[in-house]
Amino acid sequence: MAASGLRARLGRAFLLQAAFIGAAAVVGVFLASLLLEGVLIRQALREEAAHFWLQRERDGVFPLPGTLNLTGYLDTAPTALANLPTGYHDRVIDGVATVVYVTDRGGQRLYLVFDRSGVGRLATVFGLLPLAMVLLVLYLSTWLAFRASRRAFSPVIALARQVRGLDPAAPDPAQLDPARLPRDVDDEVRELADALARYAQRLNEFVDRERNFTRDASHELRSPLTVIQMAAGMLEADAGLSDPSRRSVARIVRAARDMEELTSAFLLLARETHTGLPLEPICVNDVLDDELDRARLLAAGKPIESRLGATHRLHVDAPEKVLHVLLGNLLRNAFSYTDAGEVTVDVGAASVVIRDTGVGIAPGQVDAMYQPFVRGDALRRGGHGVGLTIVRRLSDRFGWPVTIDSSPGVGTRVEIRFPAARSEPIVT
Repeated sequence: MAASGLRARLGRAFLLQAAFIGAAAVVGVFLASLLLEGVLIRQALREEAAHFWLQRERDGVFPLPGTLNLTGYLDTAPTALANLPTGYHDRVIDGVATVVYVTDRGGQRLYLVFDRSGVGRLATVFGLLPLAMVLLVLYLSTWLAFRASRRAFSPVIALARQVRGLDPAAPDPAQLDPARLPRDVDDEVRELADALARYAQRLNEFVDRERNFTRDASHELRSPLTVIQMAAGMLEADAGLSDPSRRSVARIVRAARDMEELTSAFLLLARETHTGLPLEPICVNDVLDDELDRARLLAAGKPIESRLGATHRLHVDAPEKVLHVLLGNLLRNAFSYTDAGEVTVDVGAASVVIRDTGVGIAPGQVDAMYQPFVRGDALRRGGHGVGLTIVRRLSDRFGWPVTIDSSPGVGTRVEIRFPAARSEPIVT
């Protein structure tokens, strides 16, 4: 598609150039013909009349002009010319287009009649013949330039096809080897092919490093988190644990769970695609119910009411972990930045709306909240400033648009739309 588009644009450019030059040449010949008939003929008649009167003064019997194209009359003229005033006149005499020039001198009147039809034919012939030759040379050179341009672009187009055919997960630099190009290709194209081959090699190394990191991080980060959670669970089961210690253990459990969710989100986003993550029908209502229970732990000691309302049961085909990470981050943000009031969640036919009565966000800071390590309230404890960044990247990858409306001191409204979702009304 790109090759044909480039060639088509190149061809249109050459054709347009040739058309403009051809039109300019035709207009030039036409204007030259008008100039010849309208200016040069009249100038010639004026000089012819001046010459006749000068010679007539010297020689009273100087003959009137009488040639194939020019005829002169003195005093007596054909009836069609008899009443013409002095000056130039265009007349058709006996079916012939003429230019008549009338002058007076010493009581005598001179009529010069010029046959312009012959001049028109000569102007046309001698104008069109050179024009045809010029256009022939022009179009031939344009066609040759177009052919040369196509040959010059062909290696670039072939190279672009090879680049487009590379596998992003495992690009093969050998496909871009300059040795595979034709021998008569330009040095610039060879340099481009060599640069692309080196870039493919670096991309291969980067992909390998990314895969190794994802594999190692998945093991090395999850293992200690599992140990922490197991140890904290054993401490919670200790009946002799004091209340302050039990609260500390509960915070450890929540922190370990949050770190596990954060690690899962980072590892998920480290993948180029969601290949390998199972797509299964997930009920959004069930995920929200689970994540809302987790998020309520953040409201311990806060006068916050929360509820989950739904007019539909919403189903999407997605990895369950992805939906938990996205909705969990939004719910935890709502509870973290609300000191008192309420957090409500409403499930509709194709969307989820989360409202809170928290501190809110200034209108100019909403976009900045999607940047890494930016927090709505820098003085508030808890959170790492990456929650909304993860939300934005997951929503972009899976096609779930997220919009945020917020006002300082009033609260925040977050809407997540699921365009491909299936829903069924809840009958009460």
